[in-house]
Amino acid sequence: MTQLESLMRRNFLEYASYVVLDRAIPDVRDGLKPVQRRILHTLFEMDDGRFHKVANVIGETMKLHPHGDAAIRDALVVIANKEYFIEKQGNFGNLLTGHPAAAARYIECRLTPLARDTLFNVPLTTFAPSYDGRKQEPVFLPAKLPVLLMQGAEGIAVGMATRILPHNLPELLRAQIDLLNGKEVRVLPDFPQGGRMDPAEYEDGRGRVKVRARIEPRGEKTVVVTELPFGVTTESLLASIENASAKGQLKVGEIHDYTTDRVEIEIHLPRGTYADEVIPQLFAYTECEVSVSSSIVAICGDRPDEMTVSQALGFLTDQLLEQIRAELEFEISQLEDKRHALTLERIFIENRVYKRIEAASTDKAVRTEVWDGMHEFEDRFARPMVKDDVDRLLQIRIRRISLYDIEKHKQDLEEIERTRGELAKKLKNLKRTAIGWLESLLEKYGDRYPRRTEITTFEAVDKKEVARADIRLSYDPETGFYGSKVRGSRFEIEVSPYDKVLIITGDGVYRIISPPEKTLIPGKVLFCGKHDPENGHEFTVVYRDADRIAWGKRVRIKTFIKDKEYSLIPGGPSDRSRLEILTRRSKPGTARIKFLPAKRQRVKEADFDLANLTLKGVAARGNRLSPKPVSSVKLIKA
Repeated sequence: MTQLESLMRRNFLEYASYVVLDRAIPDVRDGLKPVQRRILHTLFEMDDGRFHKVANVIGETMKLHPHGDAAIRDALVVIANKEYFIEKQGNFGNLLTGHPAAAARYIECRLTPLARDTLFNVPLTTFAPSYDGRKQEPVFLPAKLPVLLMQGAEGIAVGMATRILPHNLPELLRAQIDLLNGKEVRVLPDFPQGGRMDPAEYEDGRGRVKVRARIEPRGEKTVVVTELPFGVTTESLLASIENASAKGQLKVGEIHDYTTDRVEIEIHLPRGTYADEVIPQLFAYTECEVSVSSSIVAICGDRPDEMTVSQALGFLTDQLLEQIRAELEFEISQLEDKRHALTLERIFIENRVYKRIEAASTDKAVRTEVWDGMHEFEDRFARPMVKDDVDRLLQIRIRRISLYDIEKHKQDLEEIERTRGELAKKLKNLKRTAIGWLESLLEKYGDRYPRRTEITTFEAVDKKEVARADIRLSYDPETGFYGSKVRGSRFEIEVSPYDKVLIITGDGVYRIISPPEKTLIPGKVLFCGKHDPENGHEFTVVYRDADRIAWGKRVRIKTFIKDKEYSLIPGGPSDRSRLEILTRRSKPGTARIKFLPAKRQRVKEADFDLANLTLKGVAARGNRLSPKPVSSVKLIKA
């Protein structure tokens, strides 16, 4: 058991690490998962400017990716539909309707100019052996864009998940410029479906955003959905509308879906229903409004790390500086190599070092003559000569030696020095160079990627306020049943599913319940109505206690525990106590109190103006209305 437990623990940890690092979580450096990186690298190797069959791309990518063609196809379609790095031709599915892409043999793709300009640099790319050791694949692409935030990502690994919302490319580039200038930045998501977004709870990528469809009224009886929230398709939206309609949460007539490459769903309303009433209900009960959570988890180094948008953008901006530094240093080193080669070539030809090899009879002797002859002028070298330089000199053709142009050689060296000086100046002012590169990228590509999602604020729709009062309740005094499925003659009211109903019975007991379908109310019902949670209900109550003393009070029923029974008579109802008067009138009138007969009784009855009663708590005794026991209390004047 111990060996099995150890084996399972070790294998599970290896599996969990593999899923986290090599499948589900993107790398912060290039914002890509391994399968995405392999697809883009394969397209770069295949790139000849023309479109490639997706089936061919999948086949080539399988040489790097060990999980089969289905995973590669799905990942390629996702990247292509984000429209940044893969240009598509054919049916790649529809984000708006949810329709899938055509088979891989029918669709084609190639890299976009943006991908060619920003993702690849072979000399500066770190490679590692593929899963079978036959090929080399990049550890990460030397991307100069904040791909992680541009494309967004979703992934579920073992014990963790990531959901990075997509952001607008020009806004990210401007934010990087502001960061390089020492300014604070704030970037917000931008969704390909458009819609309207309230980012009040985004919390720099650690919260959520509320996204709404764009709904426009066309007259009083028609509303049109023209943009969708993120993650919602026309099919799922229509299903949510039909579901809400079936539940009675909103009333719709006909629905027509005219969506193609743009969303257009027409909702025609029935008689008695108007657009300004239905639009809030669509937001409240359907997928016209969704809440999208954000949790940025990415591979940073060799482990997953949780970060904010600002932290990720700061890391990627620092990486951009290092990437530009590496490119400039590589270009300078290339120029140094070229200057060194031109200098050696000039010495070799001008000083007729090549003449020394005429007397040499072996390959070793030839090389020795060149080496010794060139080292006589080593003070003019750009850097020390190596064996490869000898090979390069021996490859110079006789025709080139005979036609050697000293002036052109001099101009080439001057051009190299001028270019090297410009690169050195850029390297010295690295931040300014990076800002200039970002500005040039904005100028070239900024207009291609406008913001699609409108940033705004909107008030949350209260479902209780927009709910339709379409539940008809009534009370049948003969059977004592009350509810929506009771055909009664009294207390007929219309309520919504979110309303509560106040019921008071003749024994002074009241309860507040949800609208029932059919429930039995014990005792005679004196009042039944929709409860007002804000203002409550005010009643004038007169009751007789167990000693037959009359009491009166004004009470306001407001707070409650649903379905719990409360009593307007202190101590609860009993055989000797009873509720005499219950009225909601603001001027309740006069109560006539008749006393129990007694010896030598002169006053047999008395009147009490109920308007003089003070407001008391529900459980309070109230004001005493009689000095002695009473036989009856009647309301005689209102």
